Amino acid sequence: MPSDAQSSAEIAADERRSGLRTIRKVGPYLWPDDKPWVKQRVVIALLCLVLAKVVNVLAPLLFGKAVDSLSGEVSDLMLGGIGLTLAYGMARLMNVGFQQLRDGVFARVGQRALRTLALETFTHIHRLSMRYHITRKTGGLSRIIERGVKGVDFLLRFMLFSVGPLILELLLVMGFLWALLDARYMAVVMVTIVIYVWFTFKVTEWRVRLRREMNEQDTDANQKAIDSLLNFETVKYFGAESREAARYDRSMEAYEGAAIKTATSLAFLNFGQSLIITLGLVIVMVMAALGVQNGTLTVGDFVMVNAYMIQITMPLNFLGTVYREIRQALVDMGEMFDLLDQPQEVSDKPGAPELDVSQGAVEFDAVKFGYDPARPILKGVSLHVRSGENVALVGPSGSGKSTIGRLLFRFYDVNDGAVRIDGQDVRDVTQDSLHDAIGVVPQDTVLFNETIRYNIAYGRAGASEEEIVAAARSAQIHDFILSLPEGYDTMVGERGLKLSGGEKQRVGIARTLLKNPPILILDEATSALDSETESSIQGALKRAGEGRTVITIAHRLSTIADADRIVVLENGLVVEEGTHDSLLASHGRYAALWNRQMQEDEEAA
Repeated sequence: MPSDAQSSAEIAADERRSGLRTIRKVGPYLWPDDKPWVKQRVVIALLCLVLAKVVNVLAPLLFGKAVDSLSGEVSDLMLGGIGLTLAYGMARLMNVGFQQLRDGVFARVGQRALRTLALETFTHIHRLSMRYHITRKTGGLSRIIERGVKGVDFLLRFMLFSVGPLILELLLVMGFLWALLDARYMAVVMVTIVIYVWFTFKVTEWRVRLRREMNEQDTDANQKAIDSLLNFETVKYFGAESREAARYDRSMEAYEGAAIKTATSLAFLNFGQSLIITLGLVIVMVMAALGVQNGTLTVGDFVMVNAYMIQITMPLNFLGTVYREIRQALVDMGEMFDLLDQPQEVSDKPGAPELDVSQGAVEFDAVKFGYDPARPILKGVSLHVRSGENVALVGPSGSGKSTIGRLLFRFYDVNDGAVRIDGQDVRDVTQDSLHDAIGVVPQDTVLFNETIRYNIAYGRAGASEEEIVAAARSAQIHDFILSLPEGYDTMVGERGLKLSGGEKQRVGIARTLLKNPPILILDEATSALDSETESSIQGALKRAGEGRTVITIAHRLSTIADADRIVVLENGLVVEEGTHDSLLASHGRYAALWNRQMQEDEEAA
């Protein structure tokens, strides 16, 4: 078993490696091979940075000479006291000017890098498999992305234009002190800086672990809050407001403890940094004062040394803050890059062609699949849906009905066997073309917090107003929309909560009808509708299915009695198939399911 010290050393090494990995990943966004204008702007910005620091280091020298000239210790200077004072002011102005020019030139580079990385992360997350998304909590995921993008912004602005310039300025100051005074001053400054940097890095490494714990508690509290708000109705149904508040407070209590540790460790760090800097400043100033008393230095030299020490004290104090924030930014970015490194479980093969749908025939060939290898769902399902055929899948819960729809849409890849459309394995074609060919009306339609028009138009980009209205008419929701004060511009609320279940379902049906796909999957598409609306929607869906291949996943058998063929699934296997009448006549599993539902309906009536 490793000791605690060894474990801490290994953790610190892992964090350093992670930080270096993150920096390497950010590099290409600042120096892209395909964008020469970005490289030009980076070079110009760095040149402005160097000029700003050179001018800034010259300023104390001019100030010291001005003091000597005005005090009469030096009288042979060409510019004189007034001229040197003006030159000092001009140097300070040029320092600020070069810094602002640097920021202005680099702004476009930084914002482009930020936008590119944010878009890449957003796109990658959408490409991850459903398995990944159902195991992650939306609140925690959004927080990681938010902190990661902010971390990139901080790193671009401060690491490139704070740490680099600070190192350059410290080297220039030490060089000036050595050249203008002697090596002792440079040695004291160097030792002060080395001790300061060592102390800062050591304490900050410890604080990073505390900050990571605080972030974890923050993420946990945030995802609990979002999860609770997304399930607002459920919380109300069970009168669980106080329970949810207590659950949230427990997470915030853990966050509070971690935040207190972080704050107290920051106080320790700030005091230690101030102590080291103050000791170095006092030693150098005492040396300069002795030099003035001995006559080896002028009053201007004393003022110059003081100005140089104050000049490096401020950025050194800033270094502590910048280093802490950079380490935190690297941690936050590391979590985001971990997301980017998350492999796509379902991906296109290199050079995969687009799906060519000529007939729309669907085939499941001895398909085996399980979300968990230890719990298989489909155990060798073979199913053939001919072009234009309406096939219904029925069976008890857990028999694999909805799984068949997910495999056809390729949310997952099969463990064994194959899924084909017109003879093409869905794993061999692009996912975009596959998704374009399939329309899905799910059991629970989730809407964007946008207008009804936006949600229906989501079915096909660029759809005209007439096409949107036609889809709404077919889904039997047009009249309802017109009855609303804002009509098609009515906002539906978070996840469509302002609409009833049936209204949401009809918007989902309209959206899919607008897509106009050759293959249609109806996954309990009318489950949220009342009997009267269900009857009218069934007619609309029947018309929508004309000329298409339709796979209907149903629990209520009365809705699929007129299907061309009914396939009965049980325990991941096809146990029966045929027409409604033939299956009833065979007195098998379907007949038992039918009789049970008819009896339940009679009892409910």
